[in-house]
Amino acid sequence: MGEAGEKASRKPRADSLRNRERLLDAARQVFSAGGPEASLEAVARAAELGIGTLYRHFPTREALFQAVYAREVDELANLARDLAGGPDSGEALKTWLRAALRMIATKKGMAAALRPAVDTCAPFYTDTAARMRQAAEALVRPGALRGELRDDVTGEDIVTVLISLSYGTARPDWQGATGRMLDIFVDGLRRG
Repeated sequence: MGEAGEKASRKPRADSLRNRERLLDAARQVFSAGGPEASLEAVARAAELGIGTLYRHFPTREALFQAVYAREVDELANLARDLAGGPDSGEALKTWLRAALRMIATKKGMAAALRPAVDTCAPFYTDTAARMRQAAEALVRPGALRGELRDDVTGEDIVTVLISLSYGTARPDWQGATGRMLDIFVDGLRRG
């Protein structure tokens, strides 16, 4: 095997993996704040890494955004799995929706900059949307089967309400207001 083949089959170095994680953490923080400060340079500064390191891991703004978004969807899927068997389906759903709001804050922070470049029908976006619906379904179905939650609400309904409330207001305190509205919504799903 030649040198090029050896490089292609090597695992990433530990420092490279740490740098990637630092960049993803910093991007989440910077993009959540949004506004003109949400630049790639701000992400590199927040990660305390050079811009060249950022571009080695994420050659485009969209590549970085997709990596952050995919990581957050993974975290939400794992959280849904962890919460699904809990004793209170309503509280589990509220916890998951609050975490989903944090993900949406990150996404909203990048939306304006990426709008011309993002194809929301691309497989990446349709796959992550499907995973979000499945995660929400994993939370509402057990509660419905136990008689704790209405049985006519689906994971798709949950995600539709989440998205509608999150993008339906331009208030500066949209996260707090949306969180309160989601709590009211979940309370309305409870039986008894």
